[in-house]
Amino acid sequence: MVAESGGPEDQKPQSDEARSAFAPPAGTSQPPSPPEEDHPTSEFALPTGVHQDQNGQSSAGGSGGGSNSDTLSSAFTPPATYRAQQSPPAFTPAQGIPMVRLTKEAPWQDRMRTMLRMPVTERPATEAIQRTDDETGPAVPRVLDLTLRIGELLLAGGEGAEDVEAAMFAVTRSYGLDRSEPTVTFTLLSISHQPSLVDDPVTASRTVRRRGTDYTRLAAVFRLVDDITTTDTEISLEEAYRRLAEIRRNRHPYPGWVLTAAAGLLAGSASVLVGGGFLVFVVAAAGAMLGDRLAWLCAGRGLPEFYQFTVAAMPPAAMGVALTLTHSTDIRPSAVITGGLFALLPGRALVAGVQDGLTGYYITASARLLEVMYFFIGIVAGVLIVLYLGLQLGAQLNPEARFSPYNEPVVQILASMALSLAFAVLLQQERSTVLAVTLNGGVAWIIFGAMARTGGISPVAATAVAAGLVGLFGQLFSRYRFHSSLPYITAAIGPLLPGSATYFGLLGVAQNELDTGLASLSTAVATALAIAIGVNLGSEISRLFMGVPGAVGGASRRAAKRTRGF
Repeated sequence: MVAESGGPEDQKPQSDEARSAFAPPAGTSQPPSPPEEDHPTSEFALPTGVHQDQNGQSSAGGSGGGSNSDTLSSAFTPPATYRAQQSPPAFTPAQGIPMVRLTKEAPWQDRMRTMLRMPVTERPATEAIQRTDDETGPAVPRVLDLTLRIGELLLAGGEGAEDVEAAMFAVTRSYGLDRSEPTVTFTLLSISHQPSLVDDPVTASRTVRRRGTDYTRLAAVFRLVDDITTTDTEISLEEAYRRLAEIRRNRHPYPGWVLTAAAGLLAGSASVLVGGGFLVFVVAAAGAMLGDRLAWLCAGRGLPEFYQFTVAAMPPAAMGVALTLTHSTDIRPSAVITGGLFALLPGRALVAGVQDGLTGYYITASARLLEVMYFFIGIVAGVLIVLYLGLQLGAQLNPEARFSPYNEPVVQILASMALSLAFAVLLQQERSTVLAVTLNGGVAWIIFGAMARTGGISPVAATAVAAGLVGLFGQLFSRYRFHSSLPYITAAIGPLLPGSATYFGLLGVAQNELDTGLASLSTAVATALAIAIGVNLGSEISRLFMGVPGAVGGASRRAAKRTRGF
């Protein structure tokens, strides 16, 4: 059928845009359209040939309709074998999930550590303790940034990974941020916060590039976290930032010359513990102070810590070799070198590394122990270079001349207390904690001397027991003062460090007596591990005497280990 022609424009052929792509071309017959249904069916309607019986079962018609294979059912229909009386137990018990209430009397370290060891679904809801600058809610990016800065200072000061996570978790909960998960590694801190189950999470991270030993700054950060988590003290975000900036700007409590003198006192006291007299005390102190100044010189030139430890270990070893060349019988060169090693052994990093491993932070523990290994290798390199040169010059160094300490227990106890005092000054501790850690070091040496010297027990076992008591008393002191336990523990383990076993092991290696040297070095490693494990065990035992800051109904304290390891 042709349309009637009109004007000239009507005679033009129609373009492709003028007709539908689905229209049949001209000259073809159009198929008849199906009749419209008055009642369109739903997509959930049963198909043709399927009928529903009275029990809700759907079956297909036909000769095979009665077979089980032809029976059709909904995905939400229970199976035929299901009975309500034999239903499996529900996830939620009939009596409900016990509610966990954290007691406010417990220190925030214990409360936050308890929450970190809980499953996320069992943690109690957060209660905003501190007010925020905005009435609409907390400024999430600023709270996360403050949390990361606090965690950075704690991790750089040598605090354990679990305690750093507990502090970060406490800060975020105090400012009303629920569903926050901190993550701590050796050089990286990160925290993730999800406002709700349907909102996108907010994640922030911070890198720890420098570490410094300043326990005064560490205690100040702990006081800040304690004030933030306390309901009696109101600290806004701006006030928290101001106090954190003051902590960063504060100078060290002891000047450089006091630190150098403390290094000399530490080495001299250690030489007395291994059998040296007054002259040995003076020589060992002089060698340690010279090594400390050389290490500061290398640090000012930007050399890594590996070379600083290597340079610092050379002067005490050189002093011992020089005394050997004088053929003096009144001075024991081994005591001088051993005293210098006591001032360099990285006991702080070793304890922190083993503690992280025992609490389940294996990546951080591996990095800390690797750092300890590098420091130890640096010390070994410095001492071996000097011992090798001394042997080439004809020095008669006897690896069999084991130390014979004084038979006067009072002198040894005073020397151990002086060593702990010097160690506390080197760690930049607060003056209020120096007396407590000095007494703790004296108690550690009394226990070790009573077991190893008087009782004849293995020195490694005696060291472990003494270190356990150090950890126990350190935790009790820290909970009483609401501080970190490191200032009360690290300096107190100074008298227990394996300085003599390390020296004799290195001397055996230098004289090509590998069997003797490796056996002595193995004893030194075993003693160091005994110190670290004993400190951690004493800390955990101390928590057994404290009430669980958690569950109503006498729930047991959760362990730090996440899995069974199968």
